[in-house]
Amino acid sequence: MEDIEAIAVLRDPVRRRLYEYVGAQDHEVSRNEAAEAAGVQRTLAAFHLDRLVEAGLLETVSRRLTGRSGPGAGRPAKLYRRSGEERGVSVPPRDYRTAAGLLAEAAEAAGLDAELADAARRHGAELRERAGGPCGGLEEVAALLERRGYEPRMDGGVLRMRNCPFHALSERFPPLVCGMNLALLEGLLEGSEAVRVRIDARPGWCCVVAGPSKNNED
Repeated sequence: MEDIEAIAVLRDPVRRRLYEYVGAQDHEVSRNEAAEAAGVQRTLAAFHLDRLVEAGLLETVSRRLTGRSGPGAGRPAKLYRRSGEERGVSVPPRDYRTAAGLLAEAAEAAGLDAELADAARRHGAELRERAGGPCGGLEEVAALLERRGYEPRMDGGVLRMRNCPFHALSERFPPLVCGMNLALLEGLLEGSEAVRVRIDARPGWCCVVAGPSKNNED
């Protein structure tokens, strides 16, 4: 019920715009910034942002925007960022997360990393064919990854992904699941001569990045 109630909060169009805007940023968002982005007054934005916090979809931090401390520095501002909690609804209830966790645990115990990677690479190839064949450059790859839920962002000439679709599992079984994720994207991007994927794990980001292939780095 909690997940259904949380997702129902997004039915309000202003609230949904605010949530999507905050979730798309790589920094905490102030009420003023969110209000301007959504085209509403600050008081209305504050109401909806706090409602999203109550639903567990956003979380808050407090920080002085001036960067100063001590007397005269002003009160800390309330800033918003997307919550690390995951929400999903299945009617009737299903528990695929538990099944996935048990299967990952068994695969790790049995040392099935290579077999899982092979299966993921084949699945990625199937997805590539459904999408119409190999991708071209980074812009086309970014659009494809966006559709797959990775939320790609350009950073220093490579695409980093703000969202890992397998986040909960990758936290519990990092080598196994990150290897699976890499193989899946290798299959998805196979045939693209301009782009390659590799592991480059950073806190808060997907473990895989996409960048120019060696033949296109010069």
